[in-house]
Amino acid sequence: MERGARMSDRSIQPLPKSRPKESERTTRKPLGWWDRVKFLLLFGGGWLVLAGSEYLRLAAVRPRYDALYEAVRTNRWLLIAFSVEFVRQMHFLIAEHSKGYFAAWNRVWSTSESARQKVDPWTRYRLGRIAWIAFLLYLVGTYVSSSYTFGSRQISPLEAVLRTPGLIMQGLPDILRFVFIIALGLMQIVALFWFLSKGGVDTYMPDDIETRFSDVKGQDAVLDKVRETMVFLEDPASIEDRGGYVPGGILLWGPPGTGKTLMAQAVAGETAKPFVFVEPGAFINMFMGVGILKVKGLFRKLRKLASRYGGVIVFFDEADSLGNRGQASGGWNAEPGPWTTAPSCNGIGYLSDMGRHTVFDAIERPDPEGGRTDRIFMAPGGGGMGTLQSLLSEMDGLKKPRGFVNRVVRRALGLKPKPPPRYRMLHIFATNQPHVLDEAMLRPGRIDRKYKVGYPHKEGRKETFELYLGKVAHDLSEEQIDHLSTISPYASGAMIKDMVNEALIIAIRDGRESITWRDIIAGKQIKQHGVPDDWEYVQRERHAVAVHEAAHAVTAALLRRHVTIDLATIERRGGVGGFVSSIPLEDLFTSWKSEDEIDVMASLASLAGERMFFDEDSSHGVGGDMQNATRMMMVMEGYASMGTTIASRAVTFGGLRGAQPVEDGTDRQMLDTLFGERVEAGLARLYERVWALLDEHRIDVLAVAHALEAHLTITGEDVRAIIEGHEGSIVDGRIYQDPVFRQQLLAYHESALVAHREHDEIAEPLPQTPAMALPPGGNGHRQPVEPDQETPA
Repeated sequence: MERGARMSDRSIQPLPKSRPKESERTTRKPLGWWDRVKFLLLFGGGWLVLAGSEYLRLAAVRPRYDALYEAVRTNRWLLIAFSVEFVRQMHFLIAEHSKGYFAAWNRVWSTSESARQKVDPWTRYRLGRIAWIAFLLYLVGTYVSSSYTFGSRQISPLEAVLRTPGLIMQGLPDILRFVFIIALGLMQIVALFWFLSKGGVDTYMPDDIETRFSDVKGQDAVLDKVRETMVFLEDPASIEDRGGYVPGGILLWGPPGTGKTLMAQAVAGETAKPFVFVEPGAFINMFMGVGILKVKGLFRKLRKLASRYGGVIVFFDEADSLGNRGQASGGWNAEPGPWTTAPSCNGIGYLSDMGRHTVFDAIERPDPEGGRTDRIFMAPGGGGMGTLQSLLSEMDGLKKPRGFVNRVVRRALGLKPKPPPRYRMLHIFATNQPHVLDEAMLRPGRIDRKYKVGYPHKEGRKETFELYLGKVAHDLSEEQIDHLSTISPYASGAMIKDMVNEALIIAIRDGRESITWRDIIAGKQIKQHGVPDDWEYVQRERHAVAVHEAAHAVTAALLRRHVTIDLATIERRGGVGGFVSSIPLEDLFTSWKSEDEIDVMASLASLAGERMFFDEDSSHGVGGDMQNATRMMMVMEGYASMGTTIASRAVTFGGLRGAQPVEDGTDRQMLDTLFGERVEAGLARLYERVWALLDEHRIDVLAVAHALEAHLTITGEDVRAIIEGHEGSIVDGRIYQDPVFRQQLLAYHESALVAHREHDEIAEPLPQTPAMALPPGGNGHRQPVEPDQETPA
């Protein structure tokens, strides 16, 4: 009961009152004791110390009364300050206790304030400045009159003020020496920062740049828009007279090597304006503030060049190095490109472009807050505190009057400063990560136009191949160049240039002056997939890997119409034992159920092929293929209504809200349900189809596997040549239609199957074609045959 009563008493206690407003007070707010006496103690204590020391000094040579009088007179300013502070504190004390006094004082203050407000603000400001200057002169005069004597007399403060310039001139050497010491230290700091602020910026005069728009291939749409900007840069009056303004910023974004830097150089070459190249790391510095100095120095140079040449172009390469203001940015890690994906039997190299993206998208999980959690990273900061902000300010802060005479002298004479000239500056930014750029940089007025410089289309790739092949000797026909551009999707201009150069190196290494079709294909394979390792398989494993990849290749060649095989290989590259790489024939926006099912079947072909040719045995190498097939089937069944149901499971696919997704990219909560059973049923249905296909074309699988063992790497044309029985680019497929040679292939496989069971060497040698050369010894370990050793069967 007592506890309850105490709680009840506490519950009915009145709430504390809020502090009164200053406008509602009837007396002044009381001061604390320290605030009341601190200045009194300061002035009083200071006077006692100074007057005491002065008295002791004079008492030794003068009478005590005279010494005391002189000490008091010399430091009387402290007594005056003490008296003023005492009066001020008495005023505060009375106002704290007397309502009438406080009200009367407020009326006096408000009356004086009203009278003060009647004076023009400019006049009031000038009178205040005069009062302050007079007060400072009085202090200087008082100090000089008390510290210096002229002859035997003490001068007045007014006379002391008049004599102060003469005293300054007398002490000028000492003053200059003191100023020089300070200036020397400041000059060292200034010189250090000046030195650090240099570098990272290269200037090219108009005649230094030979690049023109004709040198940029495959980016016609972007070039047309950039040319439009150039018209306004050359003739700004055409838009400014109509009330518009010249676009001052362009963002070129897209994958690396697509011609962003080349396009910026072409802009400078076409407009005959100075071109200023800013390196990516120009604003990244060790010391704070150096980046800001670099920005100021850069735009000082840009204004000078723009005034002299009527315009200037500044190019910021890799603009993402400027970044944002250091916060975490949601962005996408660079996915392996559909053309440059490191292909793997356990990877996705044999999938179509859409199939690869489907596999990647399936493992991305939604963030409960609405973002993406699997590809979030910290964006780099803007090269130092304040650097990005300074750059943004300079990009649109060029409207203030400039020049000392313009800003100071003209104002002193009562003249209006002249507005700054219109500096014709075109800022071009290039980046392959536009998502990390600060939003303030991307706003209109700073960057007015944003253009994606993507991979060139087929005609653009053809023009680029013709450009770089035209600089070397080659034997390629027009049809071959057209086909080369078709089988090189997602090839950037830099990649095509490097591909042609690699083909030239191969030709020179073989003692030829001219590039052939095989040279350019070999260079393409090296640049696309890398140089194979110097690895030699155990013979039975080599055959198993060849059958595995042949199953992929035959399935893709027979079923696919939306993509074509680029190459098939069993050459080892790092951890990749072999792969079949595909390329799209057209730049499509979406894919269809029939195409996705074929991609799934291409993935399942490795499992079906290994089980078919090795008596239901299979390797771990099919694990990645099965993972891809399962992901794609889950997407088809759960996302795109390509299964037995219509409803989309996008709201739960990949992990429920708050659930922890597993690391392998699947979701047991989904697979261990009826949905998972439907996915399994779909995979089983397609598995039966691909089994039937491989069983029907069993000899074609062994034929392609033989070509892979003989040549290690073959093209998609060779795969079709083997199946259809005609001559390919490397392999002559007509020999594989010979019934006798087919029997040899079957016998060789049976021998390999026995070696697989017994973990032994293959008894039968690899069947020979007329294009193959036997190595000495005849032990069955064949070496890859050079292409120029082939002869028609």
